[in-house]
Amino acid sequence: MTNSITLSDIPRPAWIVLMILGFILFWPIGLAILGYLMWSGQMFCNRSATGKDWRSWKARAGAMSSTGNQAFDDYRDETLKRLEQEARDFREFVERLRFAKDKEEFDRFMSDRSRRPSEAAPAN
Repeated sequence: MTNSITLSDIPRPAWIVLMILGFILFWPIGLAILGYLMWSGQMFCNRSATGKDWRSWKARAGAMSSTGNQAFDDYRDETLKRLEQEARDFREFVERLRFAKDKEEFDRFMSDRSRRPSEAAPAN
């Protein structure tokens, strides 16, 4: 039986003190300790908060899975469809508005151009 201590056995407050001292003494040491803490996952509150678990939670939350309440699921689906339709309608409205504005500017340009006296040809 051996009594060896590993880096993961050092408590987090001790790591934080070492990191601060490292930054005070020579900043690359503090940066190296910070990098180790981030890489090893000890910077997080618990082991389940590592990046892999965060990504899997995010993927689960992104999928529209059933909540177990059929009435709410139906309401949510209906509301999302309604919002998507309203978004499409709004995009179409904005497109028509832009077209009308462009047409009005073009018509104004053409009327200004037609009212402008034609330049006389230079006499020789």
